[in-house]
Amino acid sequence: MIELPVRHPCDLCVAAREEGWKIIEESEHTLTVINSWQFEVGQCCVITRRHVATLLELSDQECSAILVSAKRVAAALVRTYQPLGLLTFQNNGVYSGQETPHFHFHVVPRQPGSDWGIGPPQLATFDGAGRQRGAPHDQGGDMERRARVLASAGQLAETVNLIRSHLPR
Repeated sequence: MIELPVRHPCDLCVAAREEGWKIIEESEHTLTVINSWQFEVGQCCVITRRHVATLLELSDQECSAILVSAKRVAAALVRTYQPLGLLTFQNNGVYSGQETPHFHFHVVPRQPGSDWGIGPPQLATFDGAGRQRGAPHDQGGDMERRARVLASAGQLAETVNLIRSHLPR
């Protein structure tokens, strides 16, 4: 059984319902939203409209819609930021690094000199996350890094508008 994180209320449901300015694009089954934690400028997520926690709970229609939305926002991120690469990922359960119990598919433009390192800080604590086996994770800088990358509502709204302006027609 996959252990899920507990978060009441669900922050992604709240964003979808009460923070419409965070929405980059909408479809029948998905919302593409800006991530408040900008480890990489432009980092966003495609979330399901329906509250489901993991990939295993998605309908076939939701699966298709998620990748279509991810591809659209990826194209907009490339036009907007000319990144070195795009990182896409999705976590299922607390032992994979999932922090919110609502399905979300990350789309992240990668740039040199970011605060990302090998990936999300929570993944650095799991074996096989890119560290050499047996190398300890130094959590000493995690709080400072998180403080640096938590963007203000104004910064996020500007980023949303910029990405929206580069979505494929």
